[in-house]
Amino acid sequence: MTPERYEKIVTILNQRQLDLTVLMEHVEMPHNLAAIARTCDAVGIFETHAVTDLHTIDLKQRASSGSRKWISVKTHADVDTAFAHLREKGFAIYCAHLDDRALDFRAVDYTRPTAIVAGTELEGVSPRAASLADGCVMVPMFGMIQSLNVSVAMALILYEAQRQRMAKGMYGTRQLDPARFKELLFEWGYPRLAPFYKKKNIPYPDLGEQGQIL
Repeated sequence: MTPERYEKIVTILNQRQLDLTVLMEHVEMPHNLAAIARTCDAVGIFETHAVTDLHTIDLKQRASSGSRKWISVKTHADVDTAFAHLREKGFAIYCAHLDDRALDFRAVDYTRPTAIVAGTELEGVSPRAASLADGCVMVPMFGMIQSLNVSVAMALILYEAQRQRMAKGMYGTRQLDPARFKELLFEWGYPRLAPFYKKKNIPYPDLGEQGQIL
């Protein structure tokens, strides 16, 4: 690992937002999953969630630009389980969904712990998800078409969240605890060595000021 790469990884980990996330409810198109994951990485999200019948989510699409290496996805069997998990973590939950109570996406305070729910490409979020959420947000439309591609809509919402958080200085304070920070720093910096240490159940070595193994 070069000193430049070490510095970049440190900067990115310092800016990861543990209290901003996305819940993908049966988003099935691989390119949309990949595009959403790429945006999550770009705005500093640490972990995403998915309601799916699959045990793992495939983010190998070219549209992900390798984001599967930097963004973890926690899967849930159903909406109720996913919402219960997010509530336990203190998240307010908003569905990207057009209904009578939907707010302009810019009207929500994303500096609070916030989860945004994205639904299927054709149906949107389920009625169950909409009923359990704290509210719904929508992107105002002034054309004949009444909806955006799900990944495009999520990008707009997440960049509004990033704007608000940057204005409040939230990217200037590390949210990761020291142990997790050290762990990820080694795994991201030495991806070929980390599996060896895990397999042998050996603690990761300390790193020097320029990322060298001590």
